[in-house]
This record gives sequence, structure tokens and C-alpha cells, in this order.
Amino acid sequence: MEVIITEERIEHIEKRHPGTFKKYGRYISEVLAGYQYMLEDDMPNTALLLKQLGREDGTRLGLVLRIQTSLDTAGYKNSVISMWKVDANRWKTYSRSKKIIDKRE
Repeated sequence: MEVIITEERIEHIEKRHPGTFKKYGRYISEVLAGYQYMLEDDMPNTALLLKQLGREDGTRLGLVLRIQTSLDTAGYKNSVISMWKVDANRWKTYSRSKKIIDKRE
């Protein structure tokens, strides 16, 4: 699956979650390929992916993915909308309160 991220979205991530893209941007492919949860997001045609990285500090990331549909304009692609570090309490809240689309162990 092809997924893009635009400069505007990178700027959004850095503005809303300072340092996140610089520190964790290189893990976007890992989140996309190996998320633990895919949850229904509040916006249409989007999903929230949650991934705990295999790092000593137990870093957890949330990534909002806009999914291309047949109703989209030709050439529209799957795209990263936002990304942030998720603390343990928020991880539990997300996984309990949002509809689970897919879960991988």
C-alpha cells in the first residue's frame, strides 16, 4: 500500500507535537506495516494506528491515516495526517473507547 506524507502535514505534526516528526518520523513505515491496533477515527475515511515500538523505553506512537476510497478524485493517495507519542494511559483509553477495525498481536 502506497502512503504519502506532505510537507504541510510534517509541519502540522511539528507544530502540534514538537519534536515528534524529527524523533519518530523514521518509524512511519514500521507503524504502517506493524501496528498493534487500527481504530476507527472521528474523521471520515481515516483510521488511527497504534504501535508500540520495540525500544527499551516502550515508546508508543499514534498515527492518523487518511485512506483513499473509490469516491476520491483520481490520483488521490493514502496519506499520513498526523502522528504523536502516546502515553500508557491514553493508549488504554484509545483501545477501550474507539471501535477496533483490526488488532494484531
